[in-house]
Amino acid sequence: MLKMSYAHPEVLVDTEWVSKNPPNENRKIVEVDYDPENGYRKGHIKGASLIWWKRDINDPIARDIVNKEHFQELMAKNGIKSDTEVIMYGDFNNWFAAFSFWVFKYYGHENIKIMNGGRKKWELENREYTTEEPKIEKTSYSSKEPDEKIRSYLDEVKKALDQNNTVMVDVRSPKEFTGEITAPPEYPMEHAQRGGHIPGANNIPWATAVNDADGTFKSVDDLKQIYESKGITSDKDVICYCRIGERSSHSWFVLKYLLGYPNVKNYDGSWTEWGNMIKNPIEK
Repeated sequence: MLKMSYAHPEVLVDTEWVSKNPPNENRKIVEVDYDPENGYRKGHIKGASLIWWKRDINDPIARDIVNKEHFQELMAKNGIKSDTEVIMYGDFNNWFAAFSFWVFKYYGHENIKIMNGGRKKWELENREYTTEEPKIEKTSYSSKEPDEKIRSYLDEVKKALDQNNTVMVDVRSPKEFTGEITAPPEYPMEHAQRGGHIPGANNIPWATAVNDADGTFKSVDDLKQIYESKGITSDKDVICYCRIGERSSHSWFVLKYLLGYPNVKNYDGSWTEWGNMIKNPIEK
């Protein structure tokens, strides 16, 4: 049987390709870590710059991703121009690389790819790391207006509760979904007032989309099986959420780019917004 290829294979590169295609004036490699001290600082791909998800792509004050001006500054600082090819990879099976990918797409950066398998696969293959930080020439970057077609907000999610053509994917762990816990044990500070899930949501944990062995994405056939068996089909409008919007961007990436679903949004308010709002309906 012929294995189907991803809907948009151009958004992925493998470790071998990255090792043979170092960064240059038109190509930048960016590592995005949850934990840069135990990731990037201990060793990274030669020429890769660091984007720290908490500091660099979240607004320092408001509960939001960075605004357009901050995004433009971040790109300029990383030597990225609007037509630069950007290769992203990171720790935690590319969890935060996918969050950055979503933010880059939100601000209209076209040429962006994820290194399949991230740090995990690179290390399994004993490929070379350096601790030397690259000298980057600052660019000037002009962002497009935000693409709201890939982002969902509270009002839209509320309306979607009554719409049969919209399905919700809760990508958190089963214990978060049932309300037994309100945050993963590793991140005890980021709680909501109530545990549970948005009524009618389907629980498909984000990491089910990757192979445990090497952190690469599962095949199209496997991914289709995972999502379609829970009623997440391409004819529906899909809203993904988690706790603060980063794990769900990984599932958003899988559905939109690997499976090619036409209407997928990331609700980055996610459970910490929904579970804290007065009178919001929840299920356990």
